[in-house]
Amino acid sequence: MLNLQHYKTLVFDCDGVVLDSNRLKTQAYFDVAISFGSNPQQAQAIVDHHVQFGGISRYPKFEYFLREIMQQPVTKASMKFLLDGFAEKIHQGLLHCEIAQNLQALRKSTLDARWMIVSGGDQAELRELFSQRALIEMFDGGIFGSPDNKIAILAREIASGNLLQPALFFGDSLYDHQAALSAALDFVFVSAWTEVADWKNYCEQNSIAVIERLPSA
Repeated sequence: MLNLQHYKTLVFDCDGVVLDSNRLKTQAYFDVAISFGSNPQQAQAIVDHHVQFGGISRYPKFEYFLREIMQQPVTKASMKFLLDGFAEKIHQGLLHCEIAQNLQALRKSTLDARWMIVSGGDQAELRELFSQRALIEMFDGGIFGSPDNKIAILAREIASGNLLQPALFFGDSLYDHQAALSAALDFVFVSAWTEVADWKNYCEQNSIAVIERLPSA
């Protein structure tokens, strides 16, 4: 049983924890790769890479797509095409995907804790989205995302005094766990919307607490 009153800061990943948006973004990687000119096998390769490295931002993933899958140089024009196309494909879906059902109740039960989003998603996009979906005021510690990675974000926010310890990270990817470890945060794996195929074995091997969905208290 989690004792959330113990924590001064609660850190949340966005996709797969706060929003049911993992599958939406996975499909967008395939679609934007096809629109770029890849064949279906190449498009599936970037999808597989994305799922394998869940929680990491789209920037290095598209660099990998260009360099390793398409065997092309990483140019500003190519990156702009991919990044803009990806953002366009996910925009409407993010505005309408499911929000974790216990989020409001959890906020009310942890009023003394600072809340923070640390995501692989684009930071400006996240802040606009959370504003449009009337979620932004819940996260008084800030909403942070790429191009900075999660390990860098956590280190920066701890150094600035914004992320207060003890802190707990709710995540749904292996990288979320690694980021939490890097910052000495406690970690809970949220399983309902994860795309990690072997998450049960990973959590068991690493003695990670697992919850299906965010709790209400």
